[in-house]
Amino acid sequence: MSLITRRSLLAAGAGGLVAGCDAIGKSEAGRDLLFKAEAVNRSLQRAITDRDALARQFTEAEMSPRFRANGTVFPADETYRALMRGNFAEWRLIVDGLVARPLKLSLADLRALPQRVQITRHDCVEGWSAIGKWHGPKLSTLLDLAGLRDTARYLVFHCADTLGGRPYYESVDLIDAFHPQTILAWAMNNRTLPVQHGAPLRLRVERQLGYKHAKYIMRIEAVAALDGIHGGKGGLWEDLADYEWYAGI
Repeated sequence: MSLITRRSLLAAGAGGLVAGCDAIGKSEAGRDLLFKAEAVNRSLQRAITDRDALARQFTEAEMSPRFRANGTVFPADETYRALMRGNFAEWRLIVDGLVARPLKLSLADLRALPQRVQITRHDCVEGWSAIGKWHGPKLSTLLDLAGLRDTARYLVFHCADTLGGRPYYESVDLIDAFHPQTILAWAMNNRTLPVQHGAPLRLRVERQLGYKHAKYIMRIEAVAALDGIHGGKGGLWEDLADYEWYAGI
């Protein structure tokens, strides 16, 4: 008689689940079912997770000697490159969409706002981490200046870089947008943000995985829904590779 262990039962169950999901995923109705199940799972995850909790902060002595640059490190967009050659003096951040007072802000404007400095760990979906120091205004400060309309539910970050000819973008909901550690970083490790890390401005949303931290931000758009924007899933990696929209850690 073969020995049936708890581990073998779990393995068999997992194998059956994967095989079942593969079969389901081959039909359009099945894919819809999986997407609905994913949405339920995301809702449950968010319901039991303290979205207001702070990410751990570190000391300067704990900062990583090397912080890997990931994704795009030098956007090909000629408009961006012209701005870079001018040291971003002509760059402006647009804040629009469902706001009462659209904004058009220079780097000097952003630096004149109240600043937050935080040393946090960046966790990449690829499995590596690094600790860095970030400087910038809280996103909530800009949203207060712009005045969100009652119908706004998400913030979409439109970026200067592309992947496979498709524009990079990301989004967060208002819970993450108003989190005290969600900032728009213009400096890193006590220096102006370098191009490979997203100059002139990148998002730091510290309770989420690295692909949510959009680089090369050009515009922030307040919207009521995400389904009509690009691929409709809230971000380029979500559209292309079915990454989770809520990448909470």
